[in-house]
Amino acid sequence: MPAAAAPAPAPADRTVAEVRRLVVAWFGEHRRDLPWRAADRTPWGVLVSEVMLQQTPVARVEPAWTAWMDRWPTPADLAAAPTDAVLRAWDRLGYPRRALRLQECARALVERHGGRVPGTPEELLALPGVGAYTAGAVLAFAFGRRSVVLDTNVRRVVARALGGQALPAPALTASEARAAEALLPDDDAGAAAWAAASMELGALVCTARAPRCGDCPVEHLCAWRTAGRPADAHAHRRRVQSWTGSDRQVRGRVMALLREAPGAVPEDVVAGVWPDGAQLRRCLAALVADGLVVGRPGPGDDDPPAYALPS
Repeated sequence: MPAAAAPAPAPADRTVAEVRRLVVAWFGEHRRDLPWRAADRTPWGVLVSEVMLQQTPVARVEPAWTAWMDRWPTPADLAAAPTDAVLRAWDRLGYPRRALRLQECARALVERHGGRVPGTPEELLALPGVGAYTAGAVLAFAFGRRSVVLDTNVRRVVARALGGQALPAPALTASEARAAEALLPDDDAGAAAWAAASMELGALVCTARAPRCGDCPVEHLCAWRTAGRPADAHAHRRRVQSWTGSDRQVRGRVMALLREAPGAVPEDVVAGVWPDGAQLRRCLAALVADGLVVGRPGPGDDDPPAYALPS
């Protein structure tokens, strides 16, 4: 008797494979020419880009990344830099604690790895400021390794195309991470290509508020489209904080003032950046606690204290 033919893949498996193929092919034609994707990129450059891109759009990151890498092209360069210079170079990228953590990371790379970015998940995760997403992204984009890369863009593409949901849950779940692992191609190159392609599709086409479904390479396979584009089932769980009047706005104004000042700024001058004194004092205390600002005594016994970036 002839051997029985192998069973055909389940439709779901074929759909997953086709989604991956089409998205990767789309990426080959539509990928943005970003400097941290260049052929001469370094693992350090990729790591810097991933830290900068957290909650900050590409348009703001690209010029900042280029200037940063010109100034501190290696971890050793950043590790030796004055902290106030690092915070000034971070400028308006937002969440300036990321700059401090990146410098801490650079110092750890010098101390533990001879100034090189390591290529194993365990070593990456042990670095200051490097979590599961950043470690996975560095492995995929710097080393071409198979790893789960789940930012908001990838999560949204997977949730819509294969899960039939408008948007993923506000927080990553263990089951979602396991499903993302199962979606990865088995080989390093294929997995890294899928990570980059699905992220780009989410950033450019499968956007959160106004998806351009007509430009999507997998529109005909998208489970969310097939289901009639149902509404966001998790909308009631999403918290949207207004920027105007928030502590983040106050902290941003204080940091902008200190970045532009040549030296320490007297307390009464700092007070001028925000009318609510109690809120300003709370934000100043938080900035000091975070290591982003230092308080200094006034020049005379009766002079008010002053504030500056850490040196």
